Amino acid sequence: MMSASNDPDTERDGVYEFSMPQPIPSYLIALAVGDLHFKSMGKRTGVYSEKGILDAAADEFSDTESMLIATEKAFGPYSWDRYDLLILPPSFPFGGMENPRLSFITPTVIAGDKSLVSLIAHELAHSWSGNTVTNATWRDLWLNEGFTTYLTYRIMQMVYGDERFEMEAVLGRQDLQADIDALPANDQIMAIDLRGRDPDDVFSNIPYEKGALFLRELEHKVGRESFDTFLLGYFERFAFKSITTDQFVSYLEQTLLKEHSDKLSKQRIQQWIFQPGIPDDAPVPESDAFSVVDVARDAWLAGEIQANEIDSEKWVVHQWLYFLNNMPEKLSQKQLADLDKTFALTNSKNNEIAHSWLLISVSNWYQPAFKRLHDYLTSIGRNKLVKPLYKALSHTPEGKVMAQKAFSEAKSGYHPLTIKANEGFVQ
Repeated sequence: MMSASNDPDTERDGVYEFSMPQPIPSYLIALAVGDLHFKSMGKRTGVYSEKGILDAAADEFSDTESMLIATEKAFGPYSWDRYDLLILPPSFPFGGMENPRLSFITPTVIAGDKSLVSLIAHELAHSWSGNTVTNATWRDLWLNEGFTTYLTYRIMQMVYGDERFEMEAVLGRQDLQADIDALPANDQIMAIDLRGRDPDDVFSNIPYEKGALFLRELEHKVGRESFDTFLLGYFERFAFKSITTDQFVSYLEQTLLKEHSDKLSKQRIQQWIFQPGIPDDAPVPESDAFSVVDVARDAWLAGEIQANEIDSEKWVVHQWLYFLNNMPEKLSQKQLADLDKTFALTNSKNNEIAHSWLLISVSNWYQPAFKRLHDYLTSIGRNKLVKPLYKALSHTPEGKVMAQKAFSEAKSGYHPLTIKANEGFVQ
């Protein structure tokens, strides 16, 4: 298979031919080889995977066709004929890779309840921002990922409604703040200076979530209808071209800024793109669905209720992530055991929930979770999930021993990028 035309009915005779009529940058050329099977999910969408997970993947991602239709309706025609997914082994180091016509997807998002399918919306959105309009250099990555993250939120809102959109926006804003707090000032700049540096240094929540927040502010200031008109024009003007940040700023000044000079300012735009941090009065996503979570967490932490008194029966995955991600850094063993006994968090089948819980367990040395921690680190290679755990373990001698054991066992099956990202934590 290739990031090009793939006929689901191709005969398995050992000869495979591909065509890609649209111009693409070299980083979007990809090949995959394996015993792969196909299942249709709609007129233009389907999924390829090994046979054992084909049905689960097709069920999990069955809304892909609806996402495609909704995105076309809002942001213009899809330019790539088909949009199929290829489910890779769990060692795949990324959530997804937006190879045109055939996104590569981690199996770690097959949760059984479609709770993590924003990843599919993200890779689909790249068909407009990234694959059709591409960043010219890695300094300009935010033009790919900021636009794509913004479109991801919009797709999720169109397909799943306001409540889910609001919850995911809040979680994304918290992820951004965590990186703002952790990164040096120069690495908080969207148009980052990478001269003399590893291009991989650009990858953080800055190009993704800060870029999306900047676009959300533009939308709020000029109105969604005007901003969508701008996006349609932008995708059409630069279709199948690679552009720089300076080209984007020039285009923005000639269009949206000129048309809405009473609402937008060049100085504010420059601050977003070329200065660290988040400008004052930036949009702050809010979710009513998280208010009940805050009340429950606060009451439990204060000892006013036990874990089994938390009314979580109707909570969705995003509420659980918000519940766990906003815990204080230190919890007692009794508190951890109370949560684990009530909600079986150590054995959660959702990889994102398990990740958040295992981070808490490492920080508080909650040993009943350590077998799951070892199994988790040795069964998947997605850096978003394993790297924070290796980093947390490396902070103590005991933790480093655990990390070394897991890394040694898993290394032969890890992708080279996962090895590169984590080997420093076990040395």
